[in-house]
Amino acid sequence: PMAQVVRLQGKIHQVRNVDTPWTVGYGATHNVTGPTRIATIAVGYADGFLRSLSNSGCGYIGGVRVPIVGRVSMDLITLDVSSVPHSQSAPGCLVDLIGPNNPVDDVAEAAGTIGYEILTGLGGRYHRVYVGGTTSVRA
Repeated sequence: PMAQVVRLQGKIHQVRNVDTPWTVGYGATHNVTGPTRIATIAVGYADGFLRSLSNSGCGYIGGVRVPIVGRVSMDLITLDVSSVPHSQSAPGCLVDLIGPNNPVDDVAEAAGTIGYEILTGLGGRYHRVYVGGTTSVRA
């Protein structure tokens, strides 16, 4: 099998503790059913992260699946990080949106598309690091 060559990470900018009853996202598309920790990540459809991942996609923190809750907006997504220790889900911590636990084809399946659409849609606002050989190049 081929090795995963793309990793997309987002940084947690804010975490909120939400109690019931409450909704998350534009159009109130996700209902909170109990005490929940919601993390906000600066990744959205303007970056090529598909809206079809609203309430169906996920990320991973330290190997733990964290579901996308609410709608993918232009510049932000929200994830339920209740299952992750606070020390790993605080502002500044990274979430794998595409990576070893969430390969591009799994992301594509959740979005109802193919992996090539996910990869070719990744926008120019992402900070890129090219790794190979003996050097890394930042672009």
